[in-house]
Amino acid sequence: MISRRTFVLTLAAGTLLAGALPALAKSRSAIGMFDTDNDGTIDLAEAKKAASAAFDKLERDHDGTLDKRELARRLTAKELAAADPDHDGTLTKDEYLAVVEQRFNAADPDHDGTLDARELSSKAGQALLRLLK
Repeated sequence: MISRRTFVLTLAAGTLLAGALPALAKSRSAIGMFDTDNDGTIDLAEAKKAASAAFDKLERDHDGTLDKRELARRLTAKELAAADPDHDGTLTKDEYLAVVEQRFNAADPDHDGTLDARELSSKAGQALLRLLK
């Protein structure tokens, strides 16, 4: 017979795991989309390539920058202000790619230069993925 404590601990662990599964599944899907060398991870060059394509797709008015409207749901107003060194309220592609590199490094706690599904499912990894899609 299983004790009440064991049951509660097992239930709690299952709940935590179930909450992590959607993020992990998204991360594995992202690896498939952005992993151009098919090594099962995303490196900084692959992230920047995806981010460059995302920038081009988001930049609808063809002025060479992304404003807060074009960046909707990717960066908060505070994050945009911090990433905008010339304080013009927009990001050039170079400025956007600098944010991608910062987020990549934040999502790479083991500093091996690659992100696996586990790292991409972290809060920092999810923040990076918002800039790549």
